[in-house]
Amino acid sequence: MPPAACPFCEIVAGRAAADVVWADAEVVAFLDRSPLFAGHTLVVPREHVVTLADLEPQALSPLFAVVQRLSATMPAALGCEGAFVANNNVVSQSVAHLHVHVVPRTRGDGLRGFFWPRRRYAEGESGHVAERLREALGVAP
Repeated sequence: MPPAACPFCEIVAGRAAADVVWADAEVVAFLDRSPLFAGHTLVVPREHVVTLADLEPQALSPLFAVVQRLSATMPAALGCEGAFVANNNVVSQSVAHLHVHVVPRTRGDGLRGFFWPRRRYAEGESGHVAERLREALGVAP
């Protein structure tokens, strides 16, 4: 049972706003509100689990199939060269709901180690970036 205050469960349920780029029966992907770069996406299971170790084995493939597809799509959709994929479990996990970060990367983008500056989307920017990803993924709005 998810905690009442889980912001990702609220997004999954459609009760909280997010720029969703993928949604199916098991997985939802949406833009991070404080992205490292435009297009930084969080991929979450619909079921509330806190860590990767808590995820049922049969849910692993659907989750990482979306991670794989999204990371493969980003270069064409966003003009980046590749993607960084990461998952925090407990330590540095700002929301206690399993989520995988898929971050567009370009050589010389300034990311060094694990101390990365965050940015905010400009007004209207997140919707445009989400639309580009949805189009590239073949997802209807």
